[in-house]
Amino acid sequence: MPRDIDIAQACTLRPIQQIAEQAGIPQEALSPYGKWIAKVDARQLQSDAHGHLILVTAINPTPAGEGKTTVSVGLADGMRRTGRKAMLALREPSLGPVFGMKGGATGGGYAQVLPMENINLHFTGDLHAITAANNLLAAMVDNHVQQGNALGIDPRRISWRRCLDVNDRQLRQIVSGLGGKMNGMPREDGFDITAASEVMAVFCLADSLTDLKKRLARLVVARTFADQPVTAGDLHAEGAMAALLADALQPNLIQTIEGTPCLMHGGPFANIAHGCNSVIATRTALRLSDWVVTEAGFGADLGAEKFLDIKCRQAGLWPETVVLVATIRALKHHGGCPKDALNSENLEALQAGLSNLKQHARNLKDVYGVPVVVAINHFVSDTEAEIALLREACEAERVPVAFCDAWAKGGEGATELADLVCSTVEANTGAMPQFCYPDDAPLAEKIKAIGSRIYHAKDVAFGAGVLQQLARFEQEGWGNAPVCIAKTQYSFSDNAKLLGAPQDYTLTIRQVRLSAGAGFVVAFAGDIIAMPGLPKAPAALQIDVDENGRISGLF
Repeated sequence: MPRDIDIAQACTLRPIQQIAEQAGIPQEALSPYGKWIAKVDARQLQSDAHGHLILVTAINPTPAGEGKTTVSVGLADGMRRTGRKAMLALREPSLGPVFGMKGGATGGGYAQVLPMENINLHFTGDLHAITAANNLLAAMVDNHVQQGNALGIDPRRISWRRCLDVNDRQLRQIVSGLGGKMNGMPREDGFDITAASEVMAVFCLADSLTDLKKRLARLVVARTFADQPVTAGDLHAEGAMAALLADALQPNLIQTIEGTPCLMHGGPFANIAHGCNSVIATRTALRLSDWVVTEAGFGADLGAEKFLDIKCRQAGLWPETVVLVATIRALKHHGGCPKDALNSENLEALQAGLSNLKQHARNLKDVYGVPVVVAINHFVSDTEAEIALLREACEAERVPVAFCDAWAKGGEGATELADLVCSTVEANTGAMPQFCYPDDAPLAEKIKAIGSRIYHAKDVAFGAGVLQQLARFEQEGWGNAPVCIAKTQYSFSDNAKLLGAPQDYTLTIRQVRLSAGAGFVVAFAGDIIAMPGLPKAPAALQIDVDENGRISGLF
């Protein structure tokens, strides 16, 4: 069986100018990064938004794999194969997973976006620009304290953390400023991964450079000795930060193997941050195409919830259909089947694991009121009996289902799915946004609403000081903000080992942070952290480049 990177490197790419012309992007809006990648200046586009927005999400991820990006790419290619004008709007990969455990984020098989090596490595430097802007602000905070501290910042209450786009557990908690007076004020410090930084969230939620600067100015970096918040605007840092981000704020144009245009832009994690590509890229794609396929990170309990409750709420967007991706292998894993037995028929495990699929589908239909289509990423190990059982379960839930063979066949393997998705949209016009909780609910009640309505926890417990911190946020004017729960991606619960559809558990919120620039409150559940570590055998061990510059080992 060919590897993803071998398939990608065997493809002949079209010049990016050709892809732009096909998408209706004028040359004056294009800034090429070599032959196959370009930045798009959305300000040069004349058309208004008109496309249908399709959200692709998934069941809770498993070691068996689900293939959400593969299905997203295949769906857009399948739409074009059936005569529709379609486009993708996806997230950029972080180097952390690429060199860690998860791998890249360009799809798989014959449903990939290209050039996969560039995309999975430095790409156009967007994440580097976000890292630089974040760390410039950190440097300006410490420099202000060093140079007289006119704002009265309490060094013990500096909350702005540095970031790095690498999984590095050693930097989670550090002490900085050691070595004498000229090296700054010694204090506790730490790093988050760039994809979890608030600058990334601001970058992805801003709808213009002006909005970006306003959001950057709101970033809360510390508190004073008088217990007042200090912002990036107080430090006059937003201008320099925006200058670092100005070019990065333009979406990146790339292509699928079949030449479907894709805007890939921004990359917040969904288990820590809000898990969606940029508002600018999504809106730009909607201006250019009749059908726009986008995706949200990890399972629907994380990515789709945040897409709907945070991104759509802030940006005035709403998907007309949600595609819920699963594999029979992954469903059997949720039903207790061990990883080394997933290729063998196991109807009992599949029946048990279907609870995960059903709960996600019910959440999307009942809580958000959106039409749902189940997409089964097909594997050759799927048996006829397993396929029949899955179809029966979807029919009982009144959720249409289609199999997707995009990994093996590209767009040709996704035409059935494309027709089903488009017919579902056309049969359900005029859907209105319907959120999990109202804007004016107290922050603690918003967290409880997600815990009960989406995660199906029997109770929500708050750690020491958390309710008081939420009350402080409300007193300071953030009571109407949405909440972004950071938790494990592997379970509905905050315990990665609880598979399927657990309900008899308590969700524990141990810490909360205000992301004032992004406009939401982050609640940390269980033991989730904002700086991942590398696994025992990281993917970096397999990645190499030969003397001709040909890269190997990416997946």
